[in-house]
Amino acid sequence: MSAAGGGSALRVHAVRLGPGLELLAALQALVIERRLQAPFIISCVGSVTKATLRLANATATNTNEVLQLSGRYEIVSLVGTLNPEAHLHICLADAEGRTVGGHVLGGLEVFTTAELVVGEALDLQFTREMDVHTGFPELVVQPRVGSDPDADPDADPDADPDADPDAEGVKHEVINNLCL
Repeated sequence: MSAAGGGSALRVHAVRLGPGLELLAALQALVIERRLQAPFIISCVGSVTKATLRLANATATNTNEVLQLSGRYEIVSLVGTLNPEAHLHICLADAEGRTVGGHVLGGLEVFTTAELVVGEALDLQFTREMDVHTGFPELVVQPRVGSDPDADPDADPDADPDADPDAEGVKHEVINNLCL
């Protein structure tokens, strides 16, 4: 088991993706842009027109069990971790309410919207290492070394800590309702 004890502080990022965007690529771009070290999906609602999923019966030596979907699907669940080698599972419902799910390989093209809430465990760092037992790169959870969980990752390290945050010229970032 890979765990860092004691829990962690949490930062939340809310993002809305518009039609035509590829959901996995947009999430990976968010992770890089915001320098997230232990990100995970809290919530996602929306719809897609395409999806490429690996099914549960795949193994490290037989990863060919892939399902490519095309049509209109509601996202009824999206869960997982978003470090550079993201590990996401999705459940989609078709027009009749039938569901299908699997490991996200990509190709999740947003239909109308994808509204996501992404959490980051501020005291942790997620990496992946090859596991000889499963044959897949598996999650490794470690304490984040030398971090200040209350620090703003977008803050200017040379900024005056006593400066007025409402002063002219201060950049205020809106992360809710962001269309990438």
